[in-house]
Amino acid sequence: MTLKLWLADLAKSFTISAVILSILISAAFAIIAASPAFWWFWVWLLFFIFSVFLMYVSPYVIEPLFNKYTRIDDESLVSDISSLMLRAGIKISKVQKMDASKRTKHSNAYFTGIGHVKRIVLFDTLLQQMEKSEILAVLAHEAGHWKRKHVLKLLFIVETGALISSYIAFLILNSDILIRIFRLSGDSLPVKMILLGFIASIVTYPAAPIFNFISRKFEREADRFACGLTCENKGLVSALIKLSSGNLSNLHPHRLYAQFHYSHPPVTERIRYLKQFKIKSE
Repeated sequence: MTLKLWLADLAKSFTISAVILSILISAAFAIIAASPAFWWFWVWLLFFIFSVFLMYVSPYVIEPLFNKYTRIDDESLVSDISSLMLRAGIKISKVQKMDASKRTKHSNAYFTGIGHVKRIVLFDTLLQQMEKSEILAVLAHEAGHWKRKHVLKLLFIVETGALISSYIAFLILNSDILIRIFRLSGDSLPVKMILLGFIASIVTYPAAPIFNFISRKFEREADRFACGLTCENKGLVSALIKLSSGNLSNLHPHRLYAQFHYSHPPVTERIRYLKQFKIKSE
């Protein structure tokens, strides 16, 4: 990654973040002033709607500001991808590659789109590093996340937690507990919100293992689905080996560290699971 590109990314990221946060924070304070008794719900709803909106808009508005998306030249690969996704019940609108190699050697692939119609984006590094069977296995894994509704489930869990947290924040901010604990000289809402945010970052930190446990469970389900969809496990095993090598993954992390910090099972554990898995159609 060149210094010029790094500076350009930094400037774009800062500008986009500043604009978005300014709008959201201004809107949140306006809601608090307009609805003192129920702002916790309306502020949560504002952030929830914006998060979903950004999920669908970002691939078409924000991401092209950083990366270039082009057609994949290998028509045979595109045809095989479309056929594979149709077996999973997914209709493909486009299959594109992204010029990730100008920033990283990391390889990946992802879906965007609403409902059953998806756009597939492959990192150009993925196309350079992997064989067709490995690429199809990676995409089958991503299809497994969609088929098992993992994104929706995680969204529900996160937003339920956010709603509860908003109400707790409302109760704390309406009390004088922060004034007494930190011996504040006044009752400034912005100051209390900053202090509450600091406390929340500490209190919620132990919840990370719970979310990571759920995420690792979803990854195993997606691996299982991928094997069933492709009717073989060699492609995904080979892809994981190449991904771990290219991404400099820790092959043998401490078990407790992995349970606390890892959103994916360690690659050696995933490979052992895949090799023991009996292939059958799902």
